[in-house]
Amino acid sequence: MITEHALLPVIAGMEEEFMAAFERARPLIAATEGFEGLQLSRSIETPHHFLLLVLWQSVEAHTVGFRGSQNYLQWKHLLHRFYEPFPVVEHFRTIEPMRASPAEHA
Repeated sequence: MITEHALLPVIAGMEEEFMAAFERARPLIAATEGFEGLQLSRSIETPHHFLLLVLWQSVEAHTVGFRGSQNYLQWKHLLHRFYEPFPVVEHFRTIEPMRASPAEHA
């Protein structure tokens, strides 16, 4: 499993419009073969920053499958105008699964 990580710096004042556009864009990425799920979070300290985490079966499912698709062209049209500067996207492979703290098991 691969996690795509992107910090999305949305232009201040456009947050609500971005979130509405993201909901329209969500089915475009979800239709991609190898897509496993996503989570969009909003910063508490910097409310115009969003964190996008997308789970993929492989890096290629994202970089070739999604980015090479017509759905990606629509995704770009819906979302890329909101970013300043443009986000840096990185892919991560889990090396240790998340575990609860020992206190949670007591």
